[in-house]
Amino acid sequence: LTLSSGGWTVVRKSILIGLLLLVAAVAAVRVLLPGFTERRANTVAEHAPYPIAAASRDLHQRLTVLDWHTDSMLWERDFLQHSARGHVDLPRLQAGNVAIAVLTTPTMAPFGQNVDSNAADAGDMLTALVVAQGWPINSWDSLLQRALHQAQRLRGFVAAAGGQLRWLNSAADLRQLLAARNAAGLAGEQPPIGVMMGTEGSHALEGNVDNVDVLFDAGFRMMSLQHFFDNRLGGSLHGIEKRGLTPFGRDVVQRIHEREIILDVAHSAPAVVRDVLAMSERPLLVSHTGVYGNCASARNFPDRLMQEIAVGGGLIAIGYWKAAVCDITPTGVAAAILYAVNLVGEGHVALGSDYDGGTRVAFATDELAVLTQALMEAGLSESAIRKVMGENSVQFLLHWLPAG
Repeated sequence: LTLSSGGWTVVRKSILIGLLLLVAAVAAVRVLLPGFTERRANTVAEHAPYPIAAASRDLHQRLTVLDWHTDSMLWERDFLQHSARGHVDLPRLQAGNVAIAVLTTPTMAPFGQNVDSNAADAGDMLTALVVAQGWPINSWDSLLQRALHQAQRLRGFVAAAGGQLRWLNSAADLRQLLAARNAAGLAGEQPPIGVMMGTEGSHALEGNVDNVDVLFDAGFRMMSLQHFFDNRLGGSLHGIEKRGLTPFGRDVVQRIHEREIILDVAHSAPAVVRDVLAMSERPLLVSHTGVYGNCASARNFPDRLMQEIAVGGGLIAIGYWKAAVCDITPTGVAAAILYAVNLVGEGHVALGSDYDGGTRVAFATDELAVLTQALMEAGLSESAIRKVMGENSVQFLLHWLPAG
């Protein structure tokens, strides 16, 4: 086939136009899809502004608030700026008087995700989000790299925050943060907020126990074992077999303990939890959950298992979404917390919002004073409120983080 010079010009123009259209389509996906996805995934139920009594607001401002579970680093937005979407960012943490936030790293989620039964080969619905958000190519097919990228993103925000965010690796870091917050309060200044990294399941290990060390070196100080499906470590609460720990799972638990990483059993099958309890001298954390006796959901452990975790010195961190607490209103979340306090004792209950984790809640981070008020109205003492909102968690970390 022979084309004239004019014909080749038409071909070149057509190719150029096609390339420009392709670039425009990719750019549109890159810009529009992540925001569209998050606006549908992380929502706040419509409500009138919550009226907060002066006494409730005063108590809330005197609390040390710690949230064990928020997935904000999954979403490609500026964590340092107030966002119109999602549940958590630095300005909203400041407005909610949050002292410490544990940022968790989802790396894989099955299509058709549900709390009852998910197959391990159901495919991964996070891959499209990872690609659309322009994450590094090595994270497209590596769950380890997805976790490390989220940690790197948080480090970037800490570096750019002008001292308003502080990375927590050790008990010494936490003591320094608490001292800095106290000094800032006395000076009438904005106190810094501590951030800590945790995994959402151990899929990022990619079957290699030495990757526990890789994650530790990257700053991870909390690790959970499962997410929504059974994995190489053992069964998920929402998996098919719901089996106990595998030999590989036992090796991982042992390595986690050796590195003094907080072990989170949220999403693990009860058989896994009991296996871990039987081999552990360190207490366990359930980073985001409800309790079955309060909310009969497949998302929640039976009451007896929660008591076993507490007897071992563990913490039960109550979340704010429907599958955990059934009633997501501030009154409903307070009722779930009160139930847990009555079940396991006020020294073993904490907060684990699951903010930015594909959840619908009734209050975002900047509205947390409404939860303090609801706990007061539920009859919880000021001492118990202080413990639940953060003091239990701070003492847990001071004791069980690496000394530093």
